[in-house]
Amino acid sequence: MSAPATSIKGRAFGDRVLLALVILLSIIMIAPVLWVIGLSLKENAELMANPNSVFHAPYTLKNYINTIGTSSVFRWVLNSIVVSGGLTLATLILSSLAGYGFARLNFPGRNILFVIVLFGLAVPEQAVLVARHQIFSMLKFHNTYHGLILPGLSASFGVFLMTQYFRAIPKELDEAAMLDNAGRFKIFWKVLLPLTVPAQATLGIFTFLGAWNDYFWPLISATKKDMFTLTVGMASTQTNFAQSEGIGFLMAQAVFAGAPILIIYLFFQKYIVTAVSGAAVR
Repeated sequence: MSAPATSIKGRAFGDRVLLALVILLSIIMIAPVLWVIGLSLKENAELMANPNSVFHAPYTLKNYINTIGTSSVFRWVLNSIVVSGGLTLATLILSSLAGYGFARLNFPGRNILFVIVLFGLAVPEQAVLVARHQIFSMLKFHNTYHGLILPGLSASFGVFLMTQYFRAIPKELDEAAMLDNAGRFKIFWKVLLPLTVPAQATLGIFTFLGAWNDYFWPLISATKKDMFTLTVGMASTQTNFAQSEGIGFLMAQAVFAGAPILIIYLFFQKYIVTAVSGAAVR
């Protein structure tokens, strides 16, 4: 057998092994999701009698009907959409402007200010929680949308990501635009910003996901039922014995709360892969 043929067969075998490992890891990662969905489609009484009943029919949508039938669930969904969407939009605007400034503009103290921004990555939310709570109480921001959105605007990661992405764009594009008498804002808006769509999509998805799943700050700031986000509202419907007597209902809540994030990820996953892999700007 010739050496090239042996090499080709060796690569083919290696590809099969790699594919098998990927399939195995995919099954391991998706198994908990399938388990949650299966539990959500079973009667609670049946699960109490036989936990293995999740593997066979009958299945029911009763748990989803009970979840949707909760009086305030659609209000909680609306609150989560407003808070997550508002925070995402504001973060993209501020991070893009700040990233462009740090990457393209020369001003006194730029490097020092950028280091201060990076320090924000090392400060845990719990360290500023008491001070933030007192400030928001004085300003009467609790139980408001801006009270839920404003803390998330200190997005150090977003500024860092957009700065690095703008720095990767050749400066010759700026110079060519300036020769056409384009101003700074026009260069930013018309020339550079469209090239950062992968990074913006990645930042937007991570920001939206974090805001949608956030439980800690909404639990503190939103004390009125009408201002609950979906995570806080769903948790408020659980009884002391929900984990043992209402497991199907809890799993239906988990699916209901996680579905929007999955849908958004499926639509924008190509941008995440492009930005995270550091693909060159075309």
